[in-house]
Parts: sequence; C-alpha cells; structure tokens
Amino acid sequence: MRVSKLLLLILATCLAGVAIAQYKVVDPSGRVTYTDRPPIDGSAKVTSLGRSSAAPAAAPAGDETLPFELRQVSARYPVTLYTSASCTPCDAARQLLRQRGIPYTERQIITDEDSAALERLTGGRTVPSLSVGSQALRGFNPADWSSYLDAAGYPAESRLPRGWQPPAAAPLVARVAAAASAPGARPEPAPRPAAPEPQAAATDEGPGSSIRF
Repeated sequence: MRVSKLLLLILATCLAGVAIAQYKVVDPSGRVTYTDRPPIDGSAKVTSLGRSSAAPAAAPAGDETLPFELRQVSARYPVTLYTSASCTPCDAARQLLRQRGIPYTERQIITDEDSAALERLTGGRTVPSLSVGSQALRGFNPADWSSYLDAAGYPAESRLPRGWQPPAAAPLVARVAAAASAPGARPEPAPRPAAPEPQAAATDEGPGSSIRF
C-alpha cells in the first residue's frame, strides 16, 4: 500500500511539472526536456508550448551587458511591447518601460496580418499591448503593467547599464519582401520590352516637323 501511494505521488509530481512547462527544449544531442523558462544556451532548439504557434519575440535575455539578476528575470519572463504608428498611448507605454529600466522588444502592428497575429497572441487587436512571459495585457494600464512586472521579479527602479537601448522596432509578421529575398526564392520574370511606337508621317510644314493625334 505504501509503495502504491509513493508511486502515485511521483506520478502526480511529474504530471504537474509537465502541466506548467511552457517550452520544449531539444539539445544538440537530441535529448528532450520541458521547462517553464527558455534556455540561455542558443545551441538548443526551443519550441513554445503556449496557446499560439506564433510566440512573442523574446527580449534580449542573452545580452551580456545586462546585470546578472536582470538578465535572469528577462530570460524567464521576456517583455514584448506591441505598438502602431501615430499612437499616443504607445509613447506613454515606452516611457514607462524605459523609466523603470525594463529590457523589452517592440513589435509594430502595420498590416492586417500583424493585427491577426496580435489577436492570436493577446486575444485582441488593441495597441499598445504588453506580454510578460506568457501573460498578455491588452491596453495601456500603468497600474496593471507595473503589478505584473513586479510579480515577474523586475526591479522597481532601473538597473540598466547607462546608454542601453532596446532593439529597433520590427513588424510583428515578417514582410513578403524579406521572404522573396531569402536564399532559394524564385525571382520574378523580367518584363517584356514594349513594342516601338510607329513613326508619325512627315507633313508639308518642313523637315523634321510632325503632328501626333
């Protein structure tokens, strides 16, 4: 009886670990592990186990210029800001993150594809939106954003190195032009030259003069 209870306890513990796992990690040797945080080692293949196949881009967790504590929390709970052009609340959102010293990645919503991808990630098409790890926050609410950043373990005051800047903002969905320029892409056929226009007949007004209708 005691052995059976022990086996059940071990099984329940294993299942609980899988239930909270957010990432599937395959190391270069082919070994598969499940974890709630993405590995810093870039040689491993990482697959998100979240609700969407389009996982938000991670903040620069491997940035060696960040203090160790900040690098650890940003690796576990990467912060991504979703914005659009001509968005005043988006400016306020950037200011909040920069004043607090949050290392973040910015993704812009430009096309309908971007909007659809944002809805898959956050459950809506509101900008600005924020993701802290797997938690999506729609709309700019400084109190809520600060609460989730606190819960993730981000410092209340900036500890970023002097002069640190976030990566340049990029579209949420890669543009078609970028895919066309990828290796192996088929080039578009060159346009055919236009047929030459017929020369207008000369008139009696003198050499070189012509009238076109």
